[in-house]
Amino acid sequence: MSWYHTGDIGVLDEDGYLTITDRKADFIIRGGENISALEVEEVLLTLPSVAEAAVVSAPDERLGEHAAAVLRLHAGHTMPTLGDMQTHFAQAGVAKQKWPEELHEVTDFPRTASGKIQKFLVRKDIAARIGRE
Repeated sequence: MSWYHTGDIGVLDEDGYLTITDRKADFIIRGGENISALEVEEVLLTLPSVAEAAVVSAPDERLGEHAAAVLRLHAGHTMPTLGDMQTHFAQAGVAKQKWPEELHEVTDFPRTASGKIQKFLVRKDIAARIGRE
């Protein structure tokens, strides 16, 4: 048996079926290009209203994946619009293909016992939201 290293993390069940549960490296693969979620999150965190940001891959029929930004806002601030975010990214000099294509607001993120955001659960929620639209 040979293995193909994808950078995905998964589990094999008793029947030998693989379920992908997370990614080792935090990249969105948009049309064959790797986009660093961390790089996009750092730009989002420079928006005055954003307290915390998680950028995850969302399913995309044409490109395979695109970036979805999930934001926790500072108290008393309003959610930036997609237009606000695009203007901010353009002013920061970030290439358009790295811009999030959707924004979502949360009051908090699912976290591990140590406080780390569980991005696989954030991705699962985004995929479920897209499925309901």
